[in-house]
Amino acid sequence: MSVTAQTIISAQKKYFSDGKTVDLKYRKSFLKKLKGEVISKEKAICKALYDDFGKSEFESLLTETQIIIAELNDAIKNLKKWAKPKRVRPSLVNFPSSAKIIKEPYGTVLIIAPWNYPFQLALSPLIGAIAAGNTAVIKPSELVPNTSKITADIIKNVFSEEHVAVVEGGKETAQALLNEKWDYIFFTGSPKIGRIVYQAAAKHLTPVTLELGGKNPCIVDETANIRLAAKRIVWGKFLNGGQTCIAPDYLLVHQNIRCELINALKEEILLAYSENPQTSPDYPRIINNGHFERLLVLLENQNVVFGGKTDKKERYIAPTLISEPKMDSPMMQEEIFGPILPILSYIDEQQIKDTITTYEKPLSLYVFSKKSGFYKKIIRQYAFGGGTINDTVVHFANKRLPFGGVGHSGIGAYHGKKSFDTFSHQKSVVKRGNWLDIPLRYAPYGKKIKWAKKLGKFM
Repeated sequence: MSVTAQTIISAQKKYFSDGKTVDLKYRKSFLKKLKGEVISKEKAICKALYDDFGKSEFESLLTETQIIIAELNDAIKNLKKWAKPKRVRPSLVNFPSSAKIIKEPYGTVLIIAPWNYPFQLALSPLIGAIAAGNTAVIKPSELVPNTSKITADIIKNVFSEEHVAVVEGGKETAQALLNEKWDYIFFTGSPKIGRIVYQAAAKHLTPVTLELGGKNPCIVDETANIRLAAKRIVWGKFLNGGQTCIAPDYLLVHQNIRCELINALKEEILLAYSENPQTSPDYPRIINNGHFERLLVLLENQNVVFGGKTDKKERYIAPTLISEPKMDSPMMQEEIFGPILPILSYIDEQQIKDTITTYEKPLSLYVFSKKSGFYKKIIRQYAFGGGTINDTVVHFANKRLPFGGVGHSGIGAYHGKKSFDTFSHQKSVVKRGNWLDIPLRYAPYGKKIKWAKKLGKFM
């Protein structure tokens, strides 16, 4: 790591230890400044996202800048309430006493952002970190140089480097940053890189949030509203060119409606992106040649029932539907993370179970059905980070719902107040009164033994 980056980290640790970030008004002032800077640069942010991988202005507003502005508004409005110490009922065994939970910042945090939603997923955790009173270093993805640059410019215009800094660079920079001792690490990316981050954090026993991914199932039963389900699946799957960690990764469709749903999906793709999606201003490109080539391998020897057209020069892959891929094919062995949607049919719930339990716990799960008994059973039966009944992806947009994975798909959660809590240590404090001191707990214990089993009732 460069001397400059090491200097930034040292300066941030001193800045934090000097207590500069303790004051709530101070924190709020920077959240307001950040909001103003994001609003003033919104057009430039959208252009950077388009320049990096062809993301449309509408999608950039919907999934990047407006989410950040909404989160900033929420944090600015509620910071005082979030940070207020929480009084809890004292234990009788400590009588007389009072008890409370104090929310304090961890210190200096590292935020490693991904390339697929590069602006949103850099600033969203930062909002929680700053609201909670931390200092922060952001490592943007090197795969989106234009967005990385404008993120760095925004941060530089709002914060001093000793408060918040952006350190740009490739894998070597990320590894060098991970070699440092942090008070908290927040990472968004693949499970493969998540393991590396977790191992680095373990060396210093650093707490982490890992926002990862997985093969997200989308179940469509025979009672579903097929036309509406197709519209919502197409939107959720091909948003951002399929490069979304919570996108449906594969469909499990009841055999009785399989053909009807496939036809509806085809029609919705045409309505969304026209006969030639390559010319659509609303359809992004694959982020780089490496990911493009990886997706081409997944397409080999598959039964393409729609789409399948590719253009290496533009890193373009059409919205593509695959019928009944083999479970041992590469496509069904890893998260697709692209505009390719495998469609598997099922007859009974056992087949659903056999498929879903083949994989690790996913980040998201979706189920389309009018039968409450069916979708309630699915939600209860399978572990997943979060999900939606009769839609896709939209659970992400509710700031009152914590967003995060489980098991292989992630550790921890954030959004709204949960972001503040994620970057805050919950410090428990008991204040004892001095006017009474019951001698039961003190040695010699002698005849007090019989009371040991009774004390649990008063804790």
